[in-house]
Amino acid sequence: MSSDFEAYEQDFGTITAEVTNKIGRIPKLSGEEKTQLVLNVDKQLEEVRELLEQMDLEVREIPIQSRAMYNSRLKSYKQEMEKLEKDFKRSRIAYSDEVRNELLGDDASSSENQRAHLLDNTEKLERSSRRLEAGYQIAVETEQVGQEILANLHTDREKIQRARERLRETDANLGKSSRILTGMLRRIIQNRILVFILGAIILLTIILAIYFNLRGH
Repeated sequence: MSSDFEAYEQDFGTITAEVTNKIGRIPKLSGEEKTQLVLNVDKQLEEVRELLEQMDLEVREIPIQSRAMYNSRLKSYKQEMEKLEKDFKRSRIAYSDEVRNELLGDDASSSENQRAHLLDNTEKLERSSRRLEAGYQIAVETEQVGQEILANLHTDREKIQRARERLRETDANLGKSSRILTGMLRRIIQNRILVFILGAIILLTIILAIYFNLRGH
C-alpha cells in the first residue's frame, strides 16, 4: 500500500511542478494562446485532484499505527493543491504590465479594483470550502474509529462466549468426575465392611473350633 502512495506522490510532484511553471506564464499571455494554456492547466489540476483522491484511499488502507504519518503528508499535498488553485484563479484574471496596457489602456485602474474584489470573494469561497472539507475529514475519521471499535467489541464478545462455553464444559466434567469418585469411595467402604465381616466370621469360627476341641478332650 505505501509503495502505491509513494508512486502517487512522485506523479503529484511532477504534475504540480509543470502546473506551477504554466501558472507563472499565464499573465504574460492574451487571447487564444492564454485560453489554451488555461485549459491545459485546468486539465492538469483535475489530474492532481484525482491523484489526491487515490492517495486518500490508499491512506485508509494503511495500518492505523502508520496512518498518522501518511495523513500528515497528504494534508500538506492538499494545502499545496489549494495554493495552486488560488494562484491559478489569480493568474486567469491577471495580466503583465505590458498586456494590461495593451488591452485596457486608461481602464487599467478600474480593472485592478474589479480584480481585487473578485479575489476577495474567491478567497472567502475557498475558506468556506476548506472548512467543509475539514468537517468531512473529521466525519470520515470518526466513522473509521467507530467501525474499529465495533469490530473490537464483536471480537471480545466472541471470546467471552467461547470462555463461557469452556467453563460450562469444565463444570460438566467436574460433576461427572465427582460422581465417579463418590461411587468408587462407596465401593471401597462396602468392600472394607465385607472384609471386616468375613474376618469376624473367620475369627468366630476359629474360636468355636478351639472351644469345641477343648471341650471334647
